[in-house]
Amino acid sequence: MAVLVGKKAPKFKAPAVINGNEIVQDFSLDQYVGKKYVVFFFYPADFTFVCPTEILAFQEKIKEFEARNTAVVGCSTDSEFSHWKWLQTDVKDGGIKGVKFPLVADLSKTISENYDVLAGTYDYNEEGEAVFQGTPQAYRGLFLIDKQGIVRHQVVNDMPLGRSVEETLRMVDALQYFEEHGEVCPADWHKGQKALKATQDGIREFLSAKQN
Repeated sequence: MAVLVGKKAPKFKAPAVINGNEIVQDFSLDQYVGKKYVVFFFYPADFTFVCPTEILAFQEKIKEFEARNTAVVGCSTDSEFSHWKWLQTDVKDGGIKGVKFPLVADLSKTISENYDVLAGTYDYNEEGEAVFQGTPQAYRGLFLIDKQGIVRHQVVNDMPLGRSVEETLRMVDALQYFEEHGEVCPADWHKGQKALKATQDGIREFLSAKQN
């Protein structure tokens, strides 16, 4: 599994559904560079079971991400037409109607490959035919990208394991706090709590205050 933290987020242009109902052909994360932070997450497939719980959970918290100047973008190996249909389907019928953030279509699987979250790989059989080994879907990868287009946090879950939207918000807060104050965020830090200076004195001061 590639570690992308500290590196430029891989670029792409791909079809996507935006605003819950509009298909665009050349969606790119480049539009956010210099303007917004990005939470870019992968999920295995439309019309499944764990995936809508995550996507709907991100939508429920979308105003909190927006308040942090952070765009949320989802991606799977489904087509834009599958995304569109799922977005038109009521939640009670297994859909995600009401979701407004972009869903990118990675039908070619190249985006998933470049972010190294594809659950399988292409190979050749004895006849020289291209075949796919594994599952042609993405693991539950999530990447926090700063305004310069650099990946600052990543997490990858296996397909049965849903992610925590609250933890994602916490990581956005931690990154922004560090950028603003220059102090590092210790274990289980949450917005509003004391951080610490990255020095021996700073650590001693922090641990002493915690004990008292």
